[in-house]
Amino acid sequence: MKLNTDVKLNAEEQAWLDGRSGAAMELAMRMLVAAAGATGATEFVPVEMAHINSCHYSGQLSLDFAEFLLSNQAALAVPTHTNASLISCTSPDLRPVAMSPTEVAGATRLMEIYEQLGCSQMWSCAPYQQDDGRPTFGQHVIGSESNAVSFFNSVLGARTNKYGDLLDVAGAITGRVPLTGLHSDAGRLATHLFRLDIDTLDDPTLPHLLGVVLGEQAGSNIPVLDGLATADEDSLKAIAAAGATSGAVEMFHVVGVTPEADTIEDATGGRTPQHETVIDTQMLRDARKRLSRGNSTLRSVCLGTPHYSEREFERLRLSLAGRTVHERISFLVTTSRATFAVLQLRGWDDEFSSLGVRIVTDTCSYYTPHATGVESLVMTDSAKWAYYAPGILDVDVRFGSLTDCVESAIAGEVIVT
Repeated sequence: MKLNTDVKLNAEEQAWLDGRSGAAMELAMRMLVAAAGATGATEFVPVEMAHINSCHYSGQLSLDFAEFLLSNQAALAVPTHTNASLISCTSPDLRPVAMSPTEVAGATRLMEIYEQLGCSQMWSCAPYQQDDGRPTFGQHVIGSESNAVSFFNSVLGARTNKYGDLLDVAGAITGRVPLTGLHSDAGRLATHLFRLDIDTLDDPTLPHLLGVVLGEQAGSNIPVLDGLATADEDSLKAIAAAGATSGAVEMFHVVGVTPEADTIEDATGGRTPQHETVIDTQMLRDARKRLSRGNSTLRSVCLGTPHYSEREFERLRLSLAGRTVHERISFLVTTSRATFAVLQLRGWDDEFSSLGVRIVTDTCSYYTPHATGVESLVMTDSAKWAYYAPGILDVDVRFGSLTDCVESAIAGEVIVT
C-alpha cells in the first residue's frame, strides 16, 4: 500500500513505520499515516487518553485484529478504556450462549484480550461519568463511541475526532492521531446557528428532542444552540447521544453553557454562521412523533442508553416511590460497573431488584443478538434507543419521559403524560 508522503514524521514515528518496534506498531502507524492522507493532515498530535470501540465484538475481523496485537506484544501508550461490550459478564442470560454461541464466544474472548493488552475494564459507553475516563479541557484524546465523542468535545472541551474500530486502538498504541478536524482550533468553530423559540423549557424530554433536531438539521456542520439557559450533564449527555444518532454531530455548542461558547461569537470565532434555524415547539413535537412507532402490547421498558448515571438512578428511585413493576413487564436499565458499585454501596441494587427493575452492566439493550425480554413494544426515555432499536431489533417503540416509562411499567400499559 502506497502511503501518503506529505505527513511529517519524527524519528521515533518513522522507526515505528519502518517496523523497528515490531509488527503491531508498524501496522498501527501504517493505518494512522493512511488516515492522515485521507484527511489531509500533515502531522500528528500526541493524545493523553483513549476510549475505544475495537473491544466490541462485531465479527471475526475484530477478533483477528486483537489476536494479532496480542501475539505481537502490542503495548498501549496511553490510559485506554473500553466501550460497552456485546455481552454482560454479570448477566450472561441477557444474551445466552446457547442462542448466540459464535457472538458470545467472540465477545468473551475479545474482552479477555483487551484486558490482557492493559485496557481498564470500564465497559461503558459513558466513560466521562468516571474520573479516570474524564478528559480535561484542551486535552487531545481518542474517542470512538459517538455520544462520548460529542460529550468529550462539547461538554468537557477535550479534543477528538470520531475514530472508527481498529484505528482507535492504533492511536492508543502509538499515542498519536492525525492533527485535523476537531483537534484543530478552526475545526471546532460553529457554522450552524440554532435559535430556540419554544413555549417552555420544563419538558424533561427536551434535551433528547433537541439532539434529534440538531442531528437532522446540522448535517456536517457544527451547531451552536442559543436559548437553552441551563443544562446539567445528564441533559447534555442526551443532546450528545441524540445528535450523534440522528445525524453526525461530533461537537455542539450551547451558548452560556458549554465551555467554548460563552457567546455566539466565541462559538463561531466571530464569523457569520453559514446556516441559521429556529427551533419551535412544532418542530420538537414532530421529532417526538418520529421516535415512536407501532402499536403492539407493551412488554419492556429499556433505560440507560447511554449508560445511566448516579443522578439518573436517583431520579428513577424517586419516580418508582417503592412501587412494583407489573409482572408482565421486563424493566431493564444498563449502566457501568462503577455506577453499579455505587448502587451496591447504597443498597439500591437490592431495592431496585425487589421492585422488578433489572440492572445490567457492561452492555446495552439495543444491540444484536436480541436481549432476553426486549420484545413487542418497548418503552424508553432515550432518543438514541428509540431511533436505533426498531431497525436493529424489529420491535415497536414508544418514546417518553422517565415518568412516562415508570408509570407505564407499573400499569402494564403505555401511559404518556
